Amino acid sequence: MIVPFADLRLQHQKLRSDIDNVINRAIETSSFIGGAAIEEFEHNFKNLVGINHCISCGNGTDALYIAMRGLGLKQGGEVITTAHSWFSTSEAISQCGGKPIFCDTEDDGFCINPELIKSKITDKTVGIVPVHLYGHPAKMTRIMEIAKQYDLWVVEDCAQAHLACLNNKTVGTYGDAATFSFYPGKNLGALGDAGAIVTNNAELAQWCQLFARHGGKGKHVLEGINSRMDSIQAAVLNIKIPHLKSWTEKRINVAGYYSQLLSSIDCIRIPRTASNAVHVFHLYTILAPQRDALRNYLSDLGISTNINYPVSLPFLPAYQSFGYASNEFPNAFFNQQHILSIPMFPEIQTAQQEYVAAAIIRFYAENKLS
Repeated sequence: MIVPFADLRLQHQKLRSDIDNVINRAIETSSFIGGAAIEEFEHNFKNLVGINHCISCGNGTDALYIAMRGLGLKQGGEVITTAHSWFSTSEAISQCGGKPIFCDTEDDGFCINPELIKSKITDKTVGIVPVHLYGHPAKMTRIMEIAKQYDLWVVEDCAQAHLACLNNKTVGTYGDAATFSFYPGKNLGALGDAGAIVTNNAELAQWCQLFARHGGKGKHVLEGINSRMDSIQAAVLNIKIPHLKSWTEKRINVAGYYSQLLSSIDCIRIPRTASNAVHVFHLYTILAPQRDALRNYLSDLGISTNINYPVSLPFLPAYQSFGYASNEFPNAFFNQQHILSIPMFPEIQTAQQEYVAAAIIRFYAENKLS
């Protein structure tokens, strides 16, 4: 049996007619940049999140950069963020002229440990960028308490967490701003790159809108950048938005079945969901001993997996000059050697899940680690 890591083809097959129609309409009307589809998307997405403003842009990395520029991040400003994320999180801080200050993750999860944040705060600290990694919310209530105490802004990186919730409140509505990616493989994905910033701050929203579009069409009241979501991506996302809740429910059910199937293996750690959280399972990531051997074993059986991410941020070559040691981020360092993401997508079949789980169980039985 072949089990792909994700199968976007299945999703798009069901929506093919609608997608073809909006693409053909864009071609017929030559509507490629701006226009009604963009306005509709920004309206639809802000309502989905439950927030006042949405600013579409070129991709999730741009969204982070624009939001932090809008909040005043300048040369030398320090921004505390997680040690475990995709490179965009820290890269965007540096591109604004700031310095990423890494903080280790929780003992029992993959998000930033808020109880370690205070020890990272200096007189140069201006903000915090928590990441809702793999679709599980970071502990935003505590993070916002700390931010308020020290007068820091907060930008939530929600690239993997569309519709995730904490205390019945959607992620992206806690901080001063939040950013989303609609990379094709995300829970809500376009057919190419696309991103958005959301906020309840009208002044910030206006600035981000101007900055992302060359500082304002025609008038150019400030120097900006060119980061626009094209209208075809917006139109495709508009088709997908009504389906996101059902796709999310399917992901949660898939994760629940995986956890049931894998619960007998004591040596691995399956994803946990906090009692006050809704985990949307962009990825189903386990902590597995002999991870690389397991991955090769599964590959030989036709099961695709991924490592998200094989090197934690502080240990990447880009930050070698910081001189970080592994004992400064023990959880992130341990996790990078053990994380393994197994096939996860709403359309995965029960038989495929059972095949994956049986293979993992068999691997550990054969290696006497179960």
